[in-house]
Amino acid sequence: MRQRRAIFLDVDGTFADRGVVPAGHVAAVRAARAAGHLVLLCTGRPRSMLPERILEAGFDGFVAAAGGYVEVAGEVLVDRRFPAALAARVVEVLDTHDVAYVLEAPDALYGPVGIDERLRSLLSGQLGGDDEQEGPVDILRALRMSADLTGASFGKVTMFDSPVPVASLGTTLGEEVGVLPSSIPGMGDSAGELFLTGVHKAAGMAVVAEHLGVAQHDTVAFGDGLNDLEMLQYAGVGVAIEGADPRVLAVSDRTARGPGEEGLADAFAALGLL
Repeated sequence: MRQRRAIFLDVDGTFADRGVVPAGHVAAVRAARAAGHLVLLCTGRPRSMLPERILEAGFDGFVAAAGGYVEVAGEVLVDRRFPAALAARVVEVLDTHDVAYVLEAPDALYGPVGIDERLRSLLSGQLGGDDEQEGPVDILRALRMSADLTGASFGKVTMFDSPVPVASLGTTLGEEVGVLPSSIPGMGDSAGELFLTGVHKAAGMAVVAEHLGVAQHDTVAFGDGLNDLEMLQYAGVGVAIEGADPRVLAVSDRTARGPGEEGLADAFAALGLL
């Protein structure tokens, strides 16, 4: 009998190309599940930024917010948020430096008043694909704005336009907060993500594997970004997307072509997942 495997897919740059999932990837996910395997999204996006066009293939669960949120078959296993005092401190620092940011939670994204127009200007053409999806559509659809966010509850922060390097913001906030550069092309060191130290995709994968009774060596992961490093190292088979950062390629066991070439379809076949 074929061994059941758990397959974890990064979204942006791996499963989807600029917000659009190719038909071959939808078919591959459905075929793998029909063959008895489990397929989960493992993404830096919060649950609130996973629209139907991303989910239409059908999934067994989600590791979202880069490991801070885990859901399997509708059951929430992990929902880790910034402690209230630290959350308020993060908002204070970001506002002081006039950073364009969104606070990410499973139910919605939260941002300061006017952030919608600022994001449209900054990200036009960076996210989305066809005419209906052009621009930061998934962010804007989930966005809730408020003049006072010091009481907001969130698990991760995405910064789009910082007058100071994002690494220095992490230093200001201290060792409880980690920082990663943005995965959006062309954003440079003015963009990035803030997350709780110790939260990463592999931690979420481990929760899923234990919950489902899947051995670590029976996990397969696909990713292309720096927030995929731990995921690819943890997986029994780690697959990096061609053209990924050299640090990502270095920890992978093999590579696959990108979503523009429907690379997951061939990779699933090569790994015997169909």
